[in-house]
Amino acid sequence: MFNIIETLGSFIMIISVFAITASLIVSFLNYRLKRRLLDAGPIDDNALKLLPSIPKSSSDMLKWGIILFFAGLGLIVLEFIPFNVESSPLPYGVETVFIATGFLVYYFLISRNNK
Repeated sequence: MFNIIETLGSFIMIISVFAITASLIVSFLNYRLKRRLLDAGPIDDNALKLLPSIPKSSSDMLKWGIILFFAGLGLIVLEFIPFNVESSPLPYGVETVFIATGFLVYYFLISRNNK
């Protein structure tokens, strides 16, 4: 059973690395597109139609960074808590609490910055 948990943890880490890499690439390409539109000179109606589809803030990256940080922190804490692997729902609860804490931290940071 412990082998399944290690395999699942490895799978989640690989997916997380790919997701972070993909979001960094998308953000960089959006930045380059905005820069090229601004450097091209006056913006016409066709260029203005492209701008709403580009995310306007970098807070999306902050959100996922905070959530992934707290999710990883929850996995680290689970390593030190003794529980029955086969029948205990404790890991799900602890991980959910840490992810929810990440969302709350993000919410409070964004609400504080908007004031």
